[in-house]
Amino acid sequence: MENPRLFISYSWSNPDHEAWVLQLATELRETGVDVILDKWDLKEGHDANAFMEKMVSDPSIKKVALICDKVYAEKTDGRRGGVGTEAQIISGEIYAKETQDKFVAVVRERDPEGKAYLPVYYKSRIYIDLSDPSDYAKNFERLLRWVYDRPLYEKPTIGATPAFLDEGRQSVSLGTTSRFKRALDAIKNSRPNAIPAFSEYCDIVVSELEKLRLDPNADPFDEAVVESIESFLPNRNEAVELFLALALYEDSTDSRKTLHRFFEKLIPYLGGENFKFLIHELFLYSIASLIRRERFEAVAHLISTDYYVPGNSDYGRDVMVSFGVFRSHMKSLEHRNKRLDLRRLSVRADMLVQRCKGGWH
Repeated sequence: MENPRLFISYSWSNPDHEAWVLQLATELRETGVDVILDKWDLKEGHDANAFMEKMVSDPSIKKVALICDKVYAEKTDGRRGGVGTEAQIISGEIYAKETQDKFVAVVRERDPEGKAYLPVYYKSRIYIDLSDPSDYAKNFERLLRWVYDRPLYEKPTIGATPAFLDEGRQSVSLGTTSRFKRALDAIKNSRPNAIPAFSEYCDIVVSELEKLRLDPNADPFDEAVVESIESFLPNRNEAVELFLALALYEDSTDSRKTLHRFFEKLIPYLGGENFKFLIHELFLYSIASLIRRERFEAVAHLISTDYYVPGNSDYGRDVMVSFGVFRSHMKSLEHRNKRLDLRRLSVRADMLVQRCKGGWH
């Protein structure tokens, strides 16, 4: 990687300020930045104006730092001296271009009211503050990241529009949002009602899941299954956020029992093809959330404690079943694989991977 080149514009305010700028330039060079500074690069016989214009005309100089103190701001605004000449060049360059990431003000000094000394043309722009020694290291890193174009917070790559928002699809609301927010707040803030709030959320999910039951006559049925699964994504994301919060803030005997009862209550839905996928996916994320926070006792509770199924069901009358019940075979996806000639080993596995939230791979 080629070393980035940085031009430093500053005023000769006083010997202490000049020494500070020289030290800053030295630190930058020690971190791989090719600094252009008059004390190093402007020699006897050189044209001072040409040297200043180099910051704009030289295509290899991608960054310019404006070291701002009281004298620099006054000379810039008054267009006095070499700084004033530089100001004419810089301000014209800034206003002439739509993107202005070539220039940044580095504040060295503040006025008696605590306001940064900045040129008028720079007043509304974001600056880097090196005026406070206690924050110097953190803000020096900001300066380095700006020079190298390596911001601390990178904008994530934009994803595809969720399938359940496609025109013509009906998204079913389970009405869980208010309970989700209440439970999340209670868990994160260790409120006394954290477990009851989570239990209330679980109960509303169980009761409202009936809204997603499919018409058995839908044609093609596998398409209805996939659409139903996609429509559940916002609800799944809510549940995942709660699982993570529980694992981090509220792992206890009560939270483990509540989570176990939640999945126990979902078992009667496993006769529906879409429910088979949704419940399996929720169970996987609950286990993954606990493992991520090293809550291994909680994981053991979910996979070693059997689940009670009351009354008549596909599993018999009043039976106990293992966690393996949450991985039920899906004939609809098997049919989809053949119908669309997808030639996939497991359509279900493909969907789980495609729907995986960032950071879980």
